[in-house]
Amino acid sequence: MSPPSNSTELRPIREIADGLGIPEQHLVPYGYDRAKVRLEALDSGRQPGKLVLVTAITPTPAGEGKTVTSIGLSQGLAHIGERVCLALREPSLGPVFGMKGGATGGGGSRVEPRHDINLHFNGDFHAISSANNLLAAILDNHMQQGNALGIDPRRVEWRRVLDLNDRSLRRVLIGLGGPTEGMPRETGFDITPASEIMAILCLAQDYEDLRRRLGRILVAFTYDRQPVTADDLKAVGALMAVLRDALLPNLVQTCEGVPAFIHGGPFANIAHGCNSILATKMGLAWGDWLVTEAGFGADLGCEKFLDIKCRVGGLDPAAIVIVATVKALKMHGGVKVKDLGSPNAGAVERGLDNLRRHVENVRQFGRDPVVAINRFEADSDEELETIRKACEEMGVASALSEVFAKGGEGGAELARKVVEQAAKATEPYQPMYPLDAPIEEKVEAIAKKIYRADSVAWTAEAAKDLRIFRKKIGCDDLPVCMAKTQKSISDNPKLLGAPEGFEVTVRRLVLSAGAGFVVPLLGEMVRMPGLPKTPQSENVDLVDGEIIGVAD
Repeated sequence: MSPPSNSTELRPIREIADGLGIPEQHLVPYGYDRAKVRLEALDSGRQPGKLVLVTAITPTPAGEGKTVTSIGLSQGLAHIGERVCLALREPSLGPVFGMKGGATGGGGSRVEPRHDINLHFNGDFHAISSANNLLAAILDNHMQQGNALGIDPRRVEWRRVLDLNDRSLRRVLIGLGGPTEGMPRETGFDITPASEIMAILCLAQDYEDLRRRLGRILVAFTYDRQPVTADDLKAVGALMAVLRDALLPNLVQTCEGVPAFIHGGPFANIAHGCNSILATKMGLAWGDWLVTEAGFGADLGCEKFLDIKCRVGGLDPAAIVIVATVKALKMHGGVKVKDLGSPNAGAVERGLDNLRRHVENVRQFGRDPVVAINRFEADSDEELETIRKACEEMGVASALSEVFAKGGEGGAELARKVVEQAAKATEPYQPMYPLDAPIEEKVEAIAKKIYRADSVAWTAEAAKDLRIFRKKIGCDDLPVCMAKTQKSISDNPKLLGAPEGFEVTVRRLVLSAGAGFVVPLLGEMVRMPGLPKTPQSENVDLVDGEIIGVAD
């Protein structure tokens, strides 16, 4: 079998699996350079490797290179002779055609085949969207065909999803046109990475766990306020069939041949922001190190990784890396985004409070982070030295990361610092709150300890949501998955740096009973993004059979 034209330097996926020791019978090849891996491969007979989490400071709109750093760190570990795997989320078409353009790294630190990973990768997102919308169709059909369960159309919780940024679908009317066209009601669309089925797929640990979680999905309430689940609608078997292959982790490789498990893709501002537990455990089973990342800053993906994913999966990170950049620190130091390319060591100094805050937050979980200073071509030596000195003053290790320009060689220094720091992690990490605490106390713990809010306000609607969920279903034993802006540590996107003395507002509450967490919606957070004025889609094209404008 010949490699595709954009993958001429890639090794056959069977060689990548063989290098790890994964038996061929556990592979489900999807062509020359990718495969799904059967869940039987989770039992490698080896001692699990060490887990490394990559997070970041509060990012600029373009991001701080967390994915490229994760890829480069894995290659850096391989460069210094370590046996390593990588585990990342699958990109969503929303950001691909919206702001970022792709999420497969860049330069000398990429996962391949990058265009296929960025577009329709192995059909996982399509399966998740289809399963979500199948459940919505079954629900609407039940109400149309006699409504034996007595579902109140005004109290339907389940929405449809689409993996594109489309603000026009946030609120829609369906069932118009007469008695044969369905029951008219107001609903809306979320983006697929915000779907509860996405979260379920990423937290499920086998097919039976997937089945249990799908059955618990809360879809609606009856006229007498009783909950209706996917189990009640007899929908779970069909959902399992649609998701059969999507549950299997995907194996690809970096541009330097490091094995990479790419699976699942929840956003960290409106979901829990981590790749699947199955992909993470698969990498830990076959590598001595597993590098993964969690979305946006340490106030979002990192907190959810530690308070949700690690608890569910029984995981414990040996090391945590915080990615910092000169441009993001200049933004937090008062420089406008359009001017971030100009040298300004003073602005970097002023913006360091944001880095300090994220370092403090990681330390609250019982880990001293390593700061990866992700170097860009426009960064001056003075600006980089300002960050390095600040890390020294904080007592945290730091390393200049040049993985975009130099690949694994440019990540070797960071890799050595991570290995040194991981050796010091002799005690388990500490979650932010006990699971048996009331929901209000969990929200307050995150708001006050991570965001540094003075207080938490609940709208009347949010308080009502909590009363209903608590009385009808029970939710106080669940973790919370805060949905808030990624642009600030607070719930106000205009508060840059390290804000203090503010109030966090819980606007509404969503119960993801299948995923197993409660979602407080903070501020004006929406679960269906919109496209920017000039979307990245304008740069995407097919030229001579090759895709351009998605990834470098």
